Amino acid sequence: MAKISKRLKAIRATVEANKLYAIDEAIALVKKAAIAKFDESVDVSFNLGVDPRKSDQVIRGSVVLPKGTGKTTRVAVFTQGANAEAAKVAGADIVGFEDLAEEIKKGNMDFDVVIASPDAMRIVGQLGTILGPRGLMPNPKVGTVTPNVAEAVKNAKAGQVQYRTDKAGIIHATIGRASFAEADLKENFDALLDALVKAKPAAAKGQYLKKIAVSSTMGLGVRVDTSSVNN
Repeated sequence: MAKISKRLKAIRATVEANKLYAIDEAIALVKKAAIAKFDESVDVSFNLGVDPRKSDQVIRGSVVLPKGTGKTTRVAVFTQGANAEAAKVAGADIVGFEDLAEEIKKGNMDFDVVIASPDAMRIVGQLGTILGPRGLMPNPKVGTVTPNVAEAVKNAKAGQVQYRTDKAGIIHATIGRASFAEADLKENFDALLDALVKAKPAAAKGQYLKKIAVSSTMGLGVRVDTSSVNN
């Protein structure tokens, strides 16, 4: 452990705390510093020029990362009839209706994403106190309440990430793993950035992309020069 700490310390010494790096260089530095024994996630934070206290400036949505997240996502779907069969064919891990709600009430929640068809929301709505705090409550804004559950399942399995501004107007999201090629991480970063730029509220004034930083689970955080990204 001391050897790893010494190596990480040496890598950190090469990164200037107050320097803004081009996005390509930032990704390369974060990858280099991700030396944990597991495949660290590579995360990005966007400090946006919005006022999250105002409902019309809360940014929430989802985007499918072209190179995926590097994570296996288990998907549960609330639906019935033909939609249930379509969800299974699309790769859903769990499909149900009232029966699925009962399992969740018992504490059986072996899934990462919950999708629901509109007709199922009368059942899902009763699970708000269970799913809500875990960030699992389906929402049409992120595409998890939809009549086309099969497409939603495919997106979730393909590497869809959800994003939402926190109380400080910051969005945190994962763009892959340290094992990803730099070009793949950059492609995922660009997809997320594009989604955020398109989601800019009309009421937002001034500079939109205020600060950007890239980091890994156990490594270091690197500040990004916003002028180096395509926005």
